[in-house]
Amino acid sequence: MTNRARTSATRPGTTVGILATAGIASALTQTMVSPLIPQLPEIFNTSAENTAWIITATLLAGAVAVPVSGRLGDLFGKRRMILILALPLIIGGLVCAAAPNVTIMIIGRALQGFGSGMIPLGIAMLRDLVPKEQLSSAIATVSATLGAGGAIGLPVSAAVIEFSNWRWLFIGGSVVSLIVALLIWKFIPGSKAGAAGQRFDWLGAIGLSAGILSLMLAISKGSSWGWASPLTLGLFGLALLALVSWGFWELRATDPLVDLRTAVISRVLLTNIASIFVGFGMYVSMLLMPQILQLPESTGYGLGQSVLAAGLWAAPAGFMMLILSPVGGKLSDKRGAKFTLLVGIIILAAGYLVGQWGMGSTWGLLITAVIINSGVAFAYGAMPSLIMSSVPRSETAAANGFNTLMRSLGTTGSAAVIGLVLAQMSTDFHGTLIPTEQGFRTALILGAAFSLAAVLVAIFIPKNAPRSELEPVDVPLSANTK
Repeated sequence: MTNRARTSATRPGTTVGILATAGIASALTQTMVSPLIPQLPEIFNTSAENTAWIITATLLAGAVAVPVSGRLGDLFGKRRMILILALPLIIGGLVCAAAPNVTIMIIGRALQGFGSGMIPLGIAMLRDLVPKEQLSSAIATVSATLGAGGAIGLPVSAAVIEFSNWRWLFIGGSVVSLIVALLIWKFIPGSKAGAAGQRFDWLGAIGLSAGILSLMLAISKGSSWGWASPLTLGLFGLALLALVSWGFWELRATDPLVDLRTAVISRVLLTNIASIFVGFGMYVSMLLMPQILQLPESTGYGLGQSVLAAGLWAAPAGFMMLILSPVGGKLSDKRGAKFTLLVGIIILAAGYLVGQWGMGSTWGLLITAVIINSGVAFAYGAMPSLIMSSVPRSETAAANGFNTLMRSLGTTGSAAVIGLVLAQMSTDFHGTLIPTEQGFRTALILGAAFSLAAVLVAIFIPKNAPRSELEPVDVPLSANTK
């Protein structure tokens, strides 16, 4: 560790605070457009199908950025990569703010999607900058920003849209991202880069990007294109071909993008599989609760809240993640990250069972959301600890990025499955199709079911890491390592 890094270890609170703020800024970008979705077709005078690409573009760009930027961070420095990723986040926001049509808006949102890589890079930096005895809590706090930023951003976005011009939403996001970048540049030291002589695996990056883009595009658009349509099936086929070819290449590459030999270690592999199910379970509540809150009371099960009120009812659950994440870190120190992960997933599943009762009132939904997000806080904080305790320091960012990608696959799958369920269980309400009460209850059951599936996977995660869970696992570096 460099002298500058050692100095940083004496002020871990500053490091964690800045990186957590960076995580919130990145997460805000992903969700801040949600309250604007119903207005987008009118704003840009186009169809809802066209404006849906505003969301899809961000998702796809993030799917590429997260694993690729993680490996680049390992090779050339994590701080450097975070600062680089802040640029499209800032520029993309300004492009969206000035967008005269939907095409420019999609381009701006795609640029913002590349900022998704900031969170796993920030988590990976903690291993270099935070003392061992504080590492679990620091990891849990920064990791929680993945969910907390989104929950906090919804009421903020709704307030801006309701009381001001929507373009200020993106200008404000760019200003926040710029401030975060300046704080990182000023106060966060650079971390150790990879061994000299290692090269970036461009073919691996292209292969993984092609496979993931095809898969996520097919999942996210399958319901509108038709699951049996030639385009959807072709994308699934392309994804399978690209990912299999990528796997063979990675096993033969000298400096692979993702070391699959490390990825198949049972502790890493099972954590990543559990992450898919946890991502699915977490996202169900984000899909259901705004709809239940905003549907008219005359439906018999809607709660008749405005967009702003719905965001405010969701905000406490986001703050709960930030409050509980350090508690989860301390629990990991005492009982191990696997135990914390299991506790979190069980709480997550329990939240959906409580939701069967809670969906009948605003306070009931608030309690449901708090329970669900409490579980997410424990689970999201434990997963990076499990990963980082099992991989060499030189692969920390890449491994974290791949784990974040697995969570994204879960959330994408959740959107597709829950969207299909609600579409199939809909009814006509004054000329508009809306989900039925039974549709919402079925979706809550699915959220619990996928959470319990995560429990079954997590049970088999080996309890002990190759070394102590908080002891860095290093590989030999050459004498001229940066």
